Amino acid sequence: MQLNTQRWPDSHQFWHDKRVVVTGGAGFLGSYVVEKLNARGARDVFVPRSRDYDLRHVDAIRQLLADARPDIVIHMAARVGGIGANRDHPAEFFYDNLMMGVQLLHESWKFGVGKFVTIGTVCAYPKYTPVPFKEDDLWNGYPEETNAPYGLAKKMLLVQGEAYRQQYGFNSIFLLPVNLYGPRDNFDLETSHVIPALIRKCIEAAERGDDHIVVWGDGSPTREFIYAADAAEGILLATERYNDSDPVNIGSSDEISIRDLVTLIAELTGFRGQIVWDTTKPNGQPRRKLDVSRAWERFGFRSTTTFSEGLRATIDWYRTHREAMVAMRAVGEVL
Repeated sequence: MQLNTQRWPDSHQFWHDKRVVVTGGAGFLGSYVVEKLNARGARDVFVPRSRDYDLRHVDAIRQLLADARPDIVIHMAARVGGIGANRDHPAEFFYDNLMMGVQLLHESWKFGVGKFVTIGTVCAYPKYTPVPFKEDDLWNGYPEETNAPYGLAKKMLLVQGEAYRQQYGFNSIFLLPVNLYGPRDNFDLETSHVIPALIRKCIEAAERGDDHIVVWGDGSPTREFIYAADAAEGILLATERYNDSDPVNIGSSDEISIRDLVTLIAELTGFRGQIVWDTTKPNGQPRRKLDVSRAWERFGFRSTTTFSEGLRATIDWYRTHREAMVAMRAVGEVL
């Protein structure tokens, strides 16, 4: 499909006079968004920290808006984790994410923010969504049980954004990134997602000479992953070019089984032992693969980093930085 790029603003012109709040801007995906904002010439980017602004509380949100006076809010702050963390803390995942998002959007409307960008989650999709996932299928069933509280809390912001546009004309958009990976990810085995957890497990097992690693489930589910820097580009293109309430997938459209993913990561990290599947643990959603045509049609976004390139970069980053991460954890435990 040939795009008419003349209808879209120049990125540098769009951002140069905008005041921007990026919640979660110190986190994994947020760090790439802030980096790309700076490269685009954004001169007034405010990244609130949770120690200063607890976004679960409306007074903190009001203080943030008064301090930053944003034209645009990009809301990425979230309580996130893998299957285990979602299973162990469902109430916190629901409450924290719902309260942060609903109140921030409402107060942003009241404050007169020009545009609100909600970063949702692929976990909002029904457990048995036809593949590839199309945005119009979001309401055709209940999410996969282990992450339903998180997914539904995020999906309520889609409803809220649509309602506020309808009643108030508030410019709110809703984006659905697929599973993220890349350098700077969270490699804590208790809270990380599948790729950083597997990278760490394989590297440490290879160094110890272990003859096997244990992986949750049976390896049959499939997942789609997008390199975090690519996802950040999609978010900023949508912020610049998209002004509608229809949700939009942000993905790569590349699908891989967990079994093949483990094999690939083991090969790239040098682990030669056995893969033991713990089938007493949940698999999660059976398949995930997004239809990404709407992102291309509405604001010209396509992922550009191949999966093998992204995995190699992520593994290299972890090897380079893991000693510093271990030292930081040790300091935190002492304090």
